[in-house]
Amino acid sequence: MTSRTTYPPLSAELAGIDLWANVVGQDDAVGELRAGVNAPVHAYLLVGPRGSGKRELARAFAAALVSRDRTGDDAVRQARMALTQNHADITEFERVGASISAEQADTIIATAARSSIENGPKVLILDEFHLVTTAAPKLLKTIEEPPAGTVFVVLADDVPNDLVTIASRCVRIDLATITDELITERLIAEGVAPERAADAAAAAVGDLGRARLLATDERLALRRAAWRAVPDRLDGTGARAIETADDLLAMIDDAMTPLAESHAAEVAEFAELVAARGERGSGRKQFEDRHKREVRRYRTDEIRAGLTELSRRYRDDLALSPRPADVAAAIDDIADLAGNLVRNPNERLQLVALFSKLGRPRRS
Repeated sequence: MTSRTTYPPLSAELAGIDLWANVVGQDDAVGELRAGVNAPVHAYLLVGPRGSGKRELARAFAAALVSRDRTGDDAVRQARMALTQNHADITEFERVGASISAEQADTIIATAARSSIENGPKVLILDEFHLVTTAAPKLLKTIEEPPAGTVFVVLADDVPNDLVTIASRCVRIDLATITDELITERLIAEGVAPERAADAAAAAVGDLGRARLLATDERLALRRAAWRAVPDRLDGTGARAIETADDLLAMIDDAMTPLAESHAAEVAEFAELVAARGERGSGRKQFEDRHKREVRRYRTDEIRAGLTELSRRYRDDLALSPRPADVAAAIDDIADLAGNLVRNPNERLQLVALFSKLGRPRRS
């Protein structure tokens, strides 16, 4: 029995909606947030490694909050809008540049001060907040004392010094790393073939939503193999580094097809809703912004997954290499790029620079 069954079900849950269905392997965290649904505090801080399901947990909690005091069809409507990220009173903020900017901080403060559109609680989800820098002091007062009915859910991979003061004003909930085995089990339970489920889980790095998309991707194995073959292509020249980077980026463009198909289906469904209910209050901007976020995140996740495969290749080669120091340095360079992807949006230049560096030790 999981911790999510400890509390009386909400109206949306009684109607058959599993608010926490997309949260995998985080029963303790689900239990802590489920306990706070009826009397939430002003701010929560979800801390866990990338791929641990922080966003999914935050969205589930937001759905529970906005549907909490509703009944019947209204409860179902509130929960569904929240879970599909189309709820007017739930706003997700992602950094535009290397960190949340002062301008974004002003928008967050203004959003927190607005009245609820659905006449219920408002939830502001701040993603990748571990990257916050100069904007943290500006946000402190609003997060510490938000307007009545506003709840902040702050997501962070860790708690750097710039975040310590804000963290002390939040209820902290820690998330563990999700194993590939848990994702694989979920995918198999959803009807995915075991081998494909295992491949998708390995490439998704704990992200169930991404794993589901990858499980439908016929070219996943080819991309993983292409990244593992990178050392065999490099010869120390800039031309070969550029060629290799461009080939991999072209494969990533191709990999966007499952997401594009998913978005196309959502656009068609959204158009039907607007036709039936009208444009006003439809949440079009939130809908379109979500798609843009998902495209950016998917590309970044694809590169990270590729870098993971590349690192595995070098680790496999380490024991047999006559120059282990060079291989160990290559592994460190790959890890550095994976960590710096969030700070530099020019993925092509970053990959070319990495491949140029990786190719040099291979020259005789």
